[in-house]
Order: sequence, then structure tokens, then C-alpha cells
Amino acid sequence: MMNDSVRMGTSKVSALAGLALTMMVGCPAESVEAGTDGAGGSSSSSTTAAVEPTSTSPTTGAGPTTGAPDSSGVVDESSSSGSLEGSSSGGAIDPPDPSEIFCGATPPDGAAEPPPIPEYSSGMCPPLVPGWNTFASSGDARDVLIVAPSDLQPDEQLPVAILWHWLGGSAEGFVEEADVQTAVDQFRFLAMVPAEKGDLLFRWPFSSIDTDERMEEEFVFFDDMLACAAQSYPIDNTCVSSVGVSAGALFTSQLGAGRSEYLSSIVVLSGGTGGLVKPWAGAEHIMPALVLWGGPEDICIALDFVDTSADLQTNLEADGHVVVECEHNCGHAAPPFESGDPDLTPFAGMWQFFLEHPYWLEDGQTPWAEGTPSTLPEWCSVGVGSSTPRVGECPGGGGC
Repeated sequence: MMNDSVRMGTSKVSALAGLALTMMVGCPAESVEAGTDGAGGSSSSSTTAAVEPTSTSPTTGAGPTTGAPDSSGVVDESSSSGSLEGSSSGGAIDPPDPSEIFCGATPPDGAAEPPPIPEYSSGMCPPLVPGWNTFASSGDARDVLIVAPSDLQPDEQLPVAILWHWLGGSAEGFVEEADVQTAVDQFRFLAMVPAEKGDLLFRWPFSSIDTDERMEEEFVFFDDMLACAAQSYPIDNTCVSSVGVSAGALFTSQLGAGRSEYLSSIVVLSGGTGGLVKPWAGAEHIMPALVLWGGPEDICIALDFVDTSADLQTNLEADGHVVVECEHNCGHAAPPFESGDPDLTPFAGMWQFFLEHPYWLEDGQTPWAEGTPSTLPEWCSVGVGSSTPRVGECPGGGGC
């Protein structure tokens, strides 16, 4: 990876500095209205101090609808939402039936496997529990909010989603606004929601003035979260996704390249690459990406998320990654997701994307090749340039 901070022109540095100061005071609703973390970023300094979950909804038993097993462990073959195209390996491996593709299913013989979970960089992991947890990473105390199923079963193996919040947001705000406790109860995964270190105006390292060393430090924080999660929970390392909103999505676009070997998918909600943001650096592992933006008004001060999303999609497509594209019309605001099912969280389609794209999929393949599931809005579709922008009123309005 290049260190752009050394070679960048004075005008670009000045633009970023001015943007940083303006965004700190003028972009409070960068994705959804939520409280800030305070000067240090994390709203908690306690170690493994439990917090009340934002939702105590019991599980509905509704997991991924594409071929999810019922309570007896039998796969429902009738619930397929699409079909796979031919294997990119020239037929060396028969592609699995799309109804058998979801996290927790048995991979086909010869399928790609992720490397072992990284080792913790700072000695011995503390036990992680639901609520706030603090552990050392790269010599600093880092905080992460854990959300686990409220009725975790002894034999469950949990996929992992790491959620990176927006500039004016917080880990708690992400959990509340995305209804994360309900989501993990319904879809059966572990959510890890980090708090920023507090040393960056943009919260996460993604801008052209952030050094390679600071980027690597955040990548190691990702490694450490995954390592410690594996010691406290029965996790499924074939299903690990990074989900980011705005500033968190801009960082997810960097993490998708920097730690692709561990990621099964990425979800980029008003993020991307290029311009004042570091370029796409290429990924070792080809993985599906859900890329969303808020239409032509998705602009926050000097960042045009139409341009950054397009840059990321162009690079992903060129490298062979499947892209699920979503375009709403509400500007730089919370995505107006609706699941179409009153019993499911509104963000069901987003979680379903993560859970129906395990690591072992053949490069460039998706079980959604013939159509997205009903839980995803009609303004989302598979393929760069394929989506039809949303029309209609926006709940809560847009802008930043």
C-alpha cells in the first residue's frame, strides 16, 4: 500500500483539513441522528461492563430465507431465491444448489477456506461478554460493544458482523438505529461494534492523509477483535463481514482490501474510494459487496458519495467481485430499508446478504444471480449499474 501522505500536494492537504473541521461541526446527521462518542470516541471506559440490550425481542426463528434449515435441521429446498452461474474454475467444482448456500451450510468439496483466525497481538484475550468490553491492541486500550443472541444455544456457531459507525455517531447509536439486538436474535450472528480510538477527526483511518502505519493499526484492531471473539464465542470463520456507514463505510472499503483474506463479504453504506479517500488497494480474496448510496444528493460537505461509490464499484467489478447495488433517493441519511415482513427487522435484507454469501462461494458467484430476495427493497439489484433508484418520500428527510 502506498503512503500518500508524503506525496500529496498542499492543496489536497488543505482541502482535507478544512473538510475535517467543517464536518466536525456541520455534519451531525451523517447517516442517522445519534449521539456522539465524546472527545475520546468511546462512551465507556469500563472493562466488560454489561449494558442493557437495545431490544429484548425474543427470536422469531426467522433466519436467512434462502434455504435456511428449519428446527429439525432440514433445508427447505423450495425457498431458493436464485441460482448460481457456472463455476469460474471451468467446471472443476460443481456449483452447489442455491438453496444450500448460507452460513452454516456444508461447503462443497474443494471450496475455498479462510486462513485460521489471527492470533491476538497483545498476550491473552480477556473474556468477551454482551455489552462493553475493553482490551489492548497495538499498545492502546480499545473498546468494542458485543451484541449476541439473547438465547444463545450451546450448539450454535455464530457468523460475525463487525459494524463501523458514522462520523457523528457511536457504537450505541449504531446498535439502536439498526435494531441490532433484534437482528442477531432473528438471524443468529454475533455483532461486534467498535468505538473509535479518538485520535482521528474522521474517526476511522481512510483519508489520503492517514498514514499506512495508522491504517495497519486499525487492521490489527480488526484482527484482535476476531481473535478474542473466537476465544469467547463459537464463531463461524467462513462467515465474517464488515459493515460500515459513511465514515465507517469509507473505512470498510479499506478493510475490504487490507483484510480480505478473513472477510466473506463487505457492506458499504454511503462509502467508497477515490478523491479525498484512499484508493481501492485490491483484495486477496474475491468477495461479494453490497454497495449503497443515497442518490445525487448523497453529499456531505466535500465528499460526494455518488462518486466514491462509483469508484469502488468500478474497481470491484474489474477485479471480479460480485456487487449488489442499492440506490435510494434520501441523500446522506439512513437507508430507508423495509423488509416487507412486519415480524422481521427492517434491515433484514442487509443481514440476509451477509448470511447468504459465505466465504466458500466460487469467485464471482452469488445465490442471488436470478434475483434478490423479497426482504431487500426493489431499488437493490445484482450488478453495477443495474439498480433502479428509489422514488417517493423519505422518512426523516436527507442531507447532513
